[in-house]
Amino acid sequence: MHTATIILLVILLVLVIVLAVLYFFGKRVQKKQAEQQAMIDSMKQVVPILVIDKKRMKIKESGLPQAVIDQTPKVLRGSKLPIVKAKVGPQIINFIADEKIFDLIPLKKQIKATISGLYITDVKGIRETLKAPEKKKSKFTIWKENLQKKAGAKPL
Repeated sequence: MHTATIILLVILLVLVIVLAVLYFFGKRVQKKQAEQQAMIDSMKQVVPILVIDKKRMKIKESGLPQAVIDQTPKVLRGSKLPIVKAKVGPQIINFIADEKIFDLIPLKKQIKATISGLYITDVKGIRETLKAPEKKKSKFTIWKENLQKKAGAKPL
């Protein structure tokens, strides 16, 4: 056999092993996520809250209870989480918002939030429907649209 063929077979074997490991690891993670989602769904309750502030903060700076910080994996302690400071009844509590709904949460307004522990999974407006804020256009997109207007072309 040629050395090039042997090298290609070794590389192919390594790739197959890596793909198999990723497949089984992915199945395990997916199973854990399904269990966690089931636990979140079993504990959820709808509560009216008044949103005071919302920010993306590191977990150590967020003001969450020390027990929550200790349970967080060390890898995630440096990452920023969507934190919502809200008044629930007479108490002011810091919540972790779901990444999907963080942009929907309005500031200084009262909303009905679906809460599971310290985790906000869904929000609904009490008096009006909630809309996601419009995303800012990049300078490139604005420049492209201006050029298309000048040329008389329809925007893409």
